[in-house]
Amino acid sequence: MKKDIPIPKVKDIGVAIVKEEIEGELVWRVYLINYNSFLLKNVLISSRGYGNINDLKKKTSSFSHFLGDVNEKSFKPFELINESVFGLSNEFLVTYYVNDVIYDKKYIFLPESIQEKNFTAIPLLKKKGVLIK
Repeated sequence: MKKDIPIPKVKDIGVAIVKEEIEGELVWRVYLINYNSFLLKNVLISSRGYGNINDLKKKTSSFSHFLGDVNEKSFKPFELINESVFGLSNEFLVTYYVNDVIYDKKYIFLPESIQEKNFTAIPLLKKKGVLIK
């Protein structure tokens, strides 16, 4: 049954949201970070936002990003995120393979958690931002 299905635990994978300058414009960019010493194969990320703003239910469009392979001790940017959705829960479902075993984990940035007062130094990326690991 369900209890007999092994569910591998995701370790040392992070999702970070960083404020940075691109072509003279300040933007918020989302990164996948692989802190492991092995390759992640066929990485797929689904993202969406949901929650309440001014007592009205809101949700964003869902996006899917295929990153391909992510090398060990590396990172890949995959989405720009607009400040107007920071009042929502922003969810990123990360799925990938290691040695033909599928792994997945949901990363949720809670409403109003994406702000500079919550910034931390992000190893590998060498930038500051909000990180969930």
